[in-house]
Amino acid sequence: MSYPEPLYTGESGASTAWHRPFDASPNIVYPNGNTADYLVTGDRSDGLLGIYRWNMSAERSGPGPHFHRSFSESFYVLSGSVRIFDGDDWIGARPGDYVYVPPGGVHGFRNESGKPASMLLIFSPGAPREAYFEGLVDSSELSVAELTDFKDYHDNQWVDVE
Repeated sequence: MSYPEPLYTGESGASTAWHRPFDASPNIVYPNGNTADYLVTGDRSDGLLGIYRWNMSAERSGPGPHFHRSFSESFYVLSGSVRIFDGDDWIGARPGDYVYVPPGGVHGFRNESGKPASMLLIFSPGAPREAYFEGLVDSSELSVAELTDFKDYHDNQWVDVE
């Protein structure tokens, strides 16, 4: 395997780093107390990746088994305990644990601990997940057909494997 073609062809480098302070306000606050912080969006990275800090309240939450056709998803647990579906079983993940899911890989995650938990969600390439995360806030108001269309549009293919 070799390096990809250069994405930057300048000679002297560029001042393009971006900083998001840890104590910045969350980009989304959900009714159950969960929050999401947009660390790197697909737009900011020219579609290369997306990184989001997903902060879960003590309330049980998280998506069931699903897969994506157009991007990979990775999970890096920062704090607390998160159960991650690896395609076969729900595994207990704790701070420092990392799970990579290639395109097509069935996965899900849950906070069932009764305590807050936080993790990084990493998407490659950088799919526009912000619209999906923001649409989830009002998803309970959608009809079944509208919800199916919403999930399909955002490349969430739900599976019944439990």
